[in-house]
Amino acid sequence: MARERGAATDQVQAAWRLDIALARPWLELHLPRPMRCLSWAPAGGGLVTADRVLWREVRDADLTEEVDAAAWLRARLAARGAADAVGLLTSRNVARYRLAEAEAAGVRAACCATVGLTNTERVGCRRPAAAGACGTINLVCATDAALGEPAQLEALSVATQARTAAVIEAGHRVETGIATGTGTDCIVLACLPGEAPYAGTHTAVGEAIGRAVYNAVRAGVAEWVDTGGAE
Repeated sequence: MARERGAATDQVQAAWRLDIALARPWLELHLPRPMRCLSWAPAGGGLVTADRVLWREVRDADLTEEVDAAAWLRARLAARGAADAVGLLTSRNVARYRLAEAEAAGVRAACCATVGLTNTERVGCRRPAAAGACGTINLVCATDAALGEPAQLEALSVATQARTAAVIEAGHRVETGIATGTGTDCIVLACLPGEAPYAGTHTAVGEAIGRAVYNAVRAGVAEWVDTGGAE
């Protein structure tokens, strides 16, 4: 697909879109191909190769104080034949997911996010976590850029910036100030393995990732605020 250098569009070619299957309490996202995924997810966290990410919607009765949440999730992923997937947990209605896509100078990115603000916090402060299952921000951002591992870390930081900007701009206030996220947010950054050394905000990949994540989280935050977190 020929494009002028520096041109940008919010539409990504259909052949590279994320494939999403919703069957509550599960939300399953299939990546365009097996990709290198970097995250602190409770299942499949760290640096792994995976072709799908699953969200599991939970309620208080699922995760009592006696339950090891990560082990609980891994067991349920295994029961679905998805032991090799990256797994996320949220009490947000997974049907409320938001998807955004972006392109910059021929580099594509897409973000799928579920956004709950039950457990919001301002960075640099620390309050007790909300009781029970937490409405949190979970997102997966995938790019077709082929990044080296240091660049993938930089890309993850850009996704984090974009998430934070969307939350701050909503002006959601907690006791310690304007919220910057939740205490249990999780971000998965998926890319193709390669040699590209940089992925910051001055790069095309950083621009595409930042816009896709910002738009997805902004839409999710707006809905949460407008509906008061209702199902």
